[in-house]
Amino acid sequence: MLITGIFAIAATYVAGHWVAGVAVLVLAFVWRLLRPSEGPPVLALALSAQWLQVTLGIFYTPLTGVVLSALVDSNWVPMVLIGLGCIVALALGLRIGINVVMRKMGPPAERVELAFPQHAIIVAYAATVASSAAVQELAWEYPALTQAILAVSFSHLGLLYLLLRRFSRPVFRWRPIAALMVLEVALGFTGYFAGFREPLLMAFIMGLEVFDARDVRHWAMMGAIVVVMAASSVLWMSVRTEYRADYADELVEATRAERFQRVRSLAGSLDTSGLGLTVQTLGDRLWAIYYPALAVERVPDVVPHSDGQILRDALVHLVTPRILFPDKPELPSDSEMVRKYSGVMVAGAEEGTSIAFGYAAESYVDFGVPWMFLPVFLFGLLAGAAYQVVMSGLFFRELAIGVSTVIFWLSLYLFERSWVKTLGGFIALLVYLGGVTFLVDRYLLGRRSKTMANLVSDPLMGTAR
Repeated sequence: MLITGIFAIAATYVAGHWVAGVAVLVLAFVWRLLRPSEGPPVLALALSAQWLQVTLGIFYTPLTGVVLSALVDSNWVPMVLIGLGCIVALALGLRIGINVVMRKMGPPAERVELAFPQHAIIVAYAATVASSAAVQELAWEYPALTQAILAVSFSHLGLLYLLLRRFSRPVFRWRPIAALMVLEVALGFTGYFAGFREPLLMAFIMGLEVFDARDVRHWAMMGAIVVVMAASSVLWMSVRTEYRADYADELVEATRAERFQRVRSLAGSLDTSGLGLTVQTLGDRLWAIYYPALAVERVPDVVPHSDGQILRDALVHLVTPRILFPDKPELPSDSEMVRKYSGVMVAGAEEGTSIAFGYAAESYVDFGVPWMFLPVFLFGLLAGAAYQVVMSGLFFRELAIGVSTVIFWLSLYLFERSWVKTLGGFIALLVYLGGVTFLVDRYLLGRRSKTMANLVSDPLMGTAR
């Protein structure tokens, strides 16, 4: 507690604002509350990612000298405090949900670490890499099955995580880890979105799981991941506009090698004098409170609260799956929410884009303070219970750890995601990816039980009991 207090005071001094000290206390609270009993601290890390999106601007300007737009063009303090309140509500919900299920189910009765031989994971991982483009195309060809196909496609990240764990224990093998990261970052630049982020974050989460402060290789790996993430993000922000235009015009049918070559060509022609503006743009993009802060200024003085309509619409959308309701309308662009409640005519569906508003802003618009924190807490309660069900319900530990890392990182790390996408994505990952993993776990458990029974009944091993 003393060290946390010192850091809070130091943060207040460096940032020049008391909110910075509150932010440090919230971050410490999250890590203390969500310390895992097994596996990586994926829940704490996911909420830390949200914390970064809520608080970045407080520290960004004092440390870099770059003034972000939200600092001067909005009343950012109330929205930052609301964001921190949502993180606290989520953390409390997660902890209580975990504890409730833990008391009901208890820990796994038996722990078997490895589910597959390493070569089987490598083959499966290679298959997901080779088929990812075809799977993505297939998903959008069948709208009724899009969510299911996309959710199962995230098994790629799970297999990547399992491989990284295998390469890091019992002997830390940095060469195959580095090779995997080079491959994933290269592939990540060949899609329409920044596909390099999730693989790098999987490596970072793995690093936290096995981190040994006495091993210099662990420090080097974690530092390298941070540097590559920062450099890749700046590069992506510098080339993405031109690259996406080329992608839409001519690169859709191109091979990954051709797309990567185009990125290399754009990177080679960059004007380094514009990197400062790119860094500012990246900071504005990551600090996800500008439009929500404008909404807090306008609601309810200019625009009334929606009295729960946004959340009701999200729940209706969730319980009417497209496979059963094929005529269900498409989700409206988040930009429409920004335009209505923030009062800014941002780019929208007509420009082929969407400006994020976020679940916290939607909850504020729906209910205001303090009732807005109740649905956030309830979602945390549901997610915490689901997390513990996965961890206690799967027999093979690497399956439990791998699938929980992917599901709960992807479900919880984005602060600027809307309620309908947060809830829909979480349920889809849990049902489809979690369901497939459960079936694999039970199949392997059945094979193991049959093998053990055969060993016991083998005459060479003794009389069957």
